[in-house]
Amino acid sequence: MQVVETKSEGLSREMKVTVAAKDIEEKINLRLQEVAQSASLPGFRPGKVPVGLLRKRFGPAIMGEILDQAVNDSSAQALAEKGIRAATQPQVEITSFDEGKDLEYTLAVDILPEITPMDFSKLTLEKMVLKPDQKQIDETLENLANAHKTSEPITAKRKTKSGDVCVIDFVGKLDGVEFAGGKAEGYQLELGSGSFIPGFEEQLIGVDVGADIEVKVNFPDEYAAKDLAGKEAVFDVKVHEIREAKPAPIDDELAKKAGLESLDALKERIVEGQRREFDQMARMQVKRVLLDQLADNHDFEMPPKMVEMEFDNIWAQFEEQRKQEQAHDHDHDHDHDHDHAHDDKSDEEHKAEFRDIAERRVKLGLLLSEVGRANAIQVSQEDVNRAMMQEAQKYPGQEQQVLEFFRSNPQAQEQIKAPVFEEKVIDYIIELAKVTEKPASFEDLIKVLEAEDEAKEAKKPAAKKKAAPKKAAAKDAGDAAEDKKPAKKKPAAKKTAAKKE
Repeated sequence: MQVVETKSEGLSREMKVTVAAKDIEEKINLRLQEVAQSASLPGFRPGKVPVGLLRKRFGPAIMGEILDQAVNDSSAQALAEKGIRAATQPQVEITSFDEGKDLEYTLAVDILPEITPMDFSKLTLEKMVLKPDQKQIDETLENLANAHKTSEPITAKRKTKSGDVCVIDFVGKLDGVEFAGGKAEGYQLELGSGSFIPGFEEQLIGVDVGADIEVKVNFPDEYAAKDLAGKEAVFDVKVHEIREAKPAPIDDELAKKAGLESLDALKERIVEGQRREFDQMARMQVKRVLLDQLADNHDFEMPPKMVEMEFDNIWAQFEEQRKQEQAHDHDHDHDHDHDHAHDDKSDEEHKAEFRDIAERRVKLGLLLSEVGRANAIQVSQEDVNRAMMQEAQKYPGQEQQVLEFFRSNPQAQEQIKAPVFEEKVIDYIIELAKVTEKPASFEDLIKVLEAEDEAKEAKKPAAKKKAAPKKAAAKDAGDAAEDKKPAKKKPAAKKTAAKKE
């Protein structure tokens, strides 16, 4: 085999590879001998077919097979001889080949850059640690007490008010006809809970026991039952009783309802849960800052094809989301209150932004990969098993199916290794950095995360026209596998239907 380098520009390499005809012929003869052991042709016993007939019968198929093998083997050997670590799949173009003659082809490849990681001990990081917040503990206890509330009849004569529990009968109708799931008797409804269709509970405030009320509501457009979605309904409601809702006492009995022995144990469990959630958010924030510092402190050439592939992936995601948004907007053209806020950036502006993101991701991915390689950081099967279990826990009730999917799908296991490897490399770097701890509350941490997001948005090029800010389909947090920023905690979503639906 002969290898001649024909191009060396930056990280791009091209070589002319020549494989001698005798080497090709040798491989063909070896393959024909293998075929001869089992081949059967009319008039010949298995294994006794002359090689000449076999070449005539199977030659074209064997030639294609040997050609692929020769290219694969020789290209790998060529890269090894030149000491090249390929960044992307090499591109091969056969320039000359005829039976009995040399095989010639060009081999084009991007190589991995030489990367010299910085001294990680010079990195300075601030890690937020949870400062116990009695107010949050009390709020959690109050929420738990409300979840186990009871109600008592009100003896004094008065009208209903928000917070009361009304015992009611109701019958729902569309155009005067009862519909399935719209009827109940003796139902206890807490006014102001938001558990019924919007507008229902409000119409029961300020009425007397024994009142017969006609409640008119509109089912939401996105209502689950399509035959009711967007339609106006009338409910005939009878108010039988007003009861006062009372939260459960915050004591050991409440703790036992939560599966714990005492109130102190319940408080400890609450703090543990808060700390676990806080630590996950704080870890993400430290990682974002760390990746920013790594990106700023390293400058090396990146393989063009790697950047192009990453950009293509980002652009494809953006295009897909844009199609979905356009379809969604079309479906809501009748709704004048629908939010149509879209940015006014041109495709050229989006592409420039996404190319910066692609370059950053490739840079960080290559850097982390090199740090892991240089320090023999490995992903063990135990690491993979733990990651699979964590992924399975995201699908309550389907854990076994998810685990079975991973166990029977080696490719899925390989895919899950990448983020695990990244986290192990991040851990390694953090251990070497100077890290100071800062006590903080959830509010403090969320403010920091939001401020970082605002700073990133401010650095992006402005659109040609002034428009409401909108997150791009392919968002940039600047790491090789972006973590999502958790939003502020919100109240549980309100149910949009009567519970007897």
